[in-house]
Amino acid sequence: TEVTLHVTKDKVGIVAIDPNLVAMVDFQLLSSAFIEFSVPKPEELAINLEHLRQVLRRTKPTDTVVLTLDDAASRLQVTLQGQHTRNFTIPLITIEEGQESLPDLSYATKITLASTRFDDAIEDMTIVGESLSLHSHPGKLVVRSESHLKEAQVEMPATEETVIVLDGDAVMSKYSIEYLKKIAKASKLSDHVSLEFGADHPLRVEYKLLDKLRLSFVLAPRVRNE
Repeated sequence: TEVTLHVTKDKVGIVAIDPNLVAMVDFQLLSSAFIEFSVPKPEELAINLEHLRQVLRRTKPTDTVVLTLDDAASRLQVTLQGQHTRNFTIPLITIEEGQESLPDLSYATKITLASTRFDDAIEDMTIVGESLSLHSHPGKLVVRSESHLKEAQVEMPATEETVIVLDGDAVMSKYSIEYLKKIAKASKLSDHVSLEFGADHPLRVEYKLLDKLRLSFVLAPRVRNE
């Protein structure tokens, strides 16, 4: 709910962790995604995300969004330029926690596939349980979920669109469907998603839009007896 925008001459970045310490997010919006990007010096802007969301919900499809730092007043000015010009100010806040950093992880497998296929597989698993397992094989990705009486499985063979890189034999890990459904909302940003994981290790999910943005998540595994 509260994050720090790390603004440099190249990008606007956010690294944050959820309150339950289950997932992390790393968002990088590149300077090339903007019509104009002027950052004289690096800035760290701590804001309440809900305040920013409320303003951005007022944008129209034809609006241009302008973000300006009012350093003297310690606030962020958001201007929506369209048929009319609308100005909003958001106070900057103080976040006591130290800067979050992504863990340095190694992964046994990396799978790149269409983001819509990943979305569909997650939705299929919601019918059955609260968690799903990812199984990476040399020639296929298997997504499974099971509960007391129900079971579901989606098998995706390796193709030109579904690329599987695997170090060694098959590898499996289990994750929360609730978190994966939230993560999969990012599929609207990119046609493809990459999945990296190891046996009972965190899952790294990444979406990219060339020369515009990179959005990645790290999700803790569920223990097998769940």
